[in-house]
This record gives sequence, structure tokens and C-alpha cells, in this order.
Amino acid sequence: MFGTKGIDHLAQPGMISTVIGGSYPSGPSSAEPPLIWQMLGRNEIAAYNVPSGVIFDMLREAAAKRPGVLTKVGMDTFVDPAQQGCAMNEAAARKPIVRKVEFDGEEWLYFPAIAPTVGIIRASTADERGNLTFEHEGAYLGAMEVALAAHNSGGKVIAQVKRIAQAGSLRPHDVRVPGILVDYIVEAPDQLQTTATVYDPAISGELFRPLDTFRTPDFDVAKVIARRVAMELKKGWAVNIGFGISANVPRILLEEGRHGDVTWLIEQGAVGGIPLLDFKFGCSSNAEAFVASPHQFTYFQAGGSDASLLSFLQIDKEGSVNVSKLAVRPHVTAGAGGFVDITSRAKRIIFSGYFNAGAKFDIVDGKLVITKEGKVAKIVDKVDHVSFSGKRGVAQGQDVTYVTERCVLKLTQQGLVVTEVAPGIDVDRDILAQAQTPLKISPDLRVMDALLFQPAVFGLDLER
Repeated sequence: MFGTKGIDHLAQPGMISTVIGGSYPSGPSSAEPPLIWQMLGRNEIAAYNVPSGVIFDMLREAAAKRPGVLTKVGMDTFVDPAQQGCAMNEAAARKPIVRKVEFDGEEWLYFPAIAPTVGIIRASTADERGNLTFEHEGAYLGAMEVALAAHNSGGKVIAQVKRIAQAGSLRPHDVRVPGILVDYIVEAPDQLQTTATVYDPAISGELFRPLDTFRTPDFDVAKVIARRVAMELKKGWAVNIGFGISANVPRILLEEGRHGDVTWLIEQGAVGGIPLLDFKFGCSSNAEAFVASPHQFTYFQAGGSDASLLSFLQIDKEGSVNVSKLAVRPHVTAGAGGFVDITSRAKRIIFSGYFNAGAKFDIVDGKLVITKEGKVAKIVDKVDHVSFSGKRGVAQGQDVTYVTERCVLKLTQQGLVVTEVAPGIDVDRDILAQAQTPLKISPDLRVMDALLFQPAVFGLDLER
């Protein structure tokens, strides 16, 4: 991604036939697509975008010699065989990876187990017997699941580590993958901690950074959106956050003196602390616990958290959301990752983003001023790709809110309803005329809190 080759090392003729991934490389629209995207577009490989948590489930089933996964994650989305069935191109569509089955009187999605012949994992330290510890890592991810699946399928496990220790010198409680599952060790003293970090002990929980060392967002329209999202939260909640504007919400709480009132969760496994931004996203500083990513996904898939804060590319008339595909520029998006797992049963979802693409703004005297209107609508009649099904969300009774710079919308049985409007915004000109699908206006339409549009702290109240 953005110059880091990753899977592009394997994107060579004859080396790879199939990719089953939660996320794919992405990059700016002006850049040449990554090699894997070029192969995908030419149908030289079969490419599937499978929810990340389901991929871990498929590996666990393989490790236990069970046939596959029955799940409702992905029903009525692009994961569903009634839509794309996870296929990203024609080559994949010809070889379905998921099918709909009936079991015990209910419909389920069935994914066959993945039995790898080679598993590649990484850790911080290996002893001479292959026992692995993760003391410098920001997440355990699914190392154990990969190792178990490969080993129990008669395959080989290769572990990359920073350093080698004498046999018997590692504390048994620190070993996350035992040496009985590891066949080869690759020593890489210079391995990075994250794509953008050589080593930061706060990411691996070895010390806590002072709170005043965390950067808080500059005052702009994106910060206003993040502030309004923060107003949806309550003290004591456990809240998942995704990439995008919502990733700044923890820093809004920090700035408002409310850090610690909410426990942040990210799919890679960190619990608590302050999730990091940009190419460090997926790690947290000052975490209070690290959970293996497959366990974190089990928590999300069952709706264990109080709320999820996520982004959107498009919203349609049924409240469905697309985050996983832009038809005209597919390599700009990374796929769904854990989004489908997280939203499948989430109690509350707060989506955030700009009302349309390309608009320019000023904030003048506490009012939002649109200096140039965007040319690409994001509120559309039908999304290009269903990553979250609004229809299913309504049927399940999920509480769904969409926060943009100019208004707040709620998902109801009657469709999308505008419940709040930013100060300075004209409803007809700036909202209704800029959406490609009709929107309803709440009879109790309110103006968003004017303090959100001022640079000073606004007095966030999470105990109301």
C-alpha cells in the first residue's frame, strides 16, 4: 500500500492463482494500481473479499478437521451468494466460495474450511525450540489460528521474529504459539513494528505515554463531524472504531477531558488505550489488554459491543452502506476488512463521512459555509456494493445513525430521516437537492449544537 509492496511480492505469473482476503492493497486514484489489482482486473487470479473474522473462523474449522463455517455474517450484503458471494472478479464468480444453506430451520451462509499447507506468522522472539512470544507486537492477530490450521493439515509453519533466545528462557505465560506448531524460524532483526513504526513501547504495552503527547485534531469540518459522533456515546460503553473520521473520536474525548469514560476496541485485538491513526491504525497506545483478533471478532459478530463507529463511501435509500468498492476506481478502496463482521449484529452503528465528495467548506462565526459544492453524490438511490444492509438492520432492530458535516440522519422503517441540520445550512438547497434519493425530514428537526462549530472545547457530556 502506498509504496509498500506487501502481497505484490507474490503478484507474478504462475506464482499465485487465488487470493482470499479481508483487505487488499489500496492507494490514491492517481497512482498505478498495485500489481495484485492489475492481475485481478485481468482475471489472471480468482480474488475474494471475505469478512476478516470469517476467514479466522474458516481456519479454526480446518484446524479441528470440521467441514466449514455456518454464519449469518454477510447476509444480504456483497458476501451473500444472492449478490456477489464475495467474488471480486469473473474468475472468482466461476468458483463460488460461499453458499446459502438451510440448517435447523434457518438460512445460513456456509464457508468451507481453509486447510493451508504453509502458514506464515510473525512474533517478537523465538527460543531454540520455536516457542514464540509477542512482547514487541501491537497485536496477536491470528497467529495461533494460522499455525494450528497449517500444522493440523499436515503443512509447515514459518515464523518470522526479531531475535532468538535460549531454549527454556521464555516465561511459559508469555508464549502465545508453542514450538510444537513451528517448523522454521526466520530471524529479521530489523522487522518493523507497524508499517510506519520501527518500535514504540507504548504500542506493545510496555509503557504508557503521557496523555498530553497525543495529537488532537486541528479545528476543521472533519473535527466537527467527529465531535458530533462523540455526542452519540455514553459513559461506560465499550465502543469499536474503524478507519476514517471516526478514528479521531478518541482524541475528541481526550481533548474534552473524557478519556477513560469509553473503552475503545479495534478488530486487530487492542482493548482500551488510544487507537492510533494513519498507517499505525490497527494498533493502540496505552492499551489495557490485547485479545487475539479471532476472539475480538467473535465478540463483534455476536453484537457484544455497545456501539460501532464506522465510515461510509455511499448510503442508499434503504440505509445500506458501501465501504468496500468504488466501481470506477476499485484500487482506491481496501475491501471490507472486518466491517461486515462488526456491523452484522451491532446494537448501535454511527456511520460518519462527508455528505458528498469534493465539496469545500469554511466555518464562519459558528456556521457551516459551503464554498464549493461537491460533484459526486454519496447519498444515492442504490449503492455500488452492499457492505451493510439497511433493510436487514431495520429488521434486526439495529440503531443506525449517519453523521455528516451538514446533517444527521437516522435509519427508520420509513427510510432515511434527517433529524439535525448544521447551522448555516439550507435544507432544500444543501441537503435535499444534493442527494440522489428522496430524504424525509423529521417533524422535530433540530439545529446541531453551535458549540461544535467553535474552536474551543464544547463540553462533551457522556452522562446525560
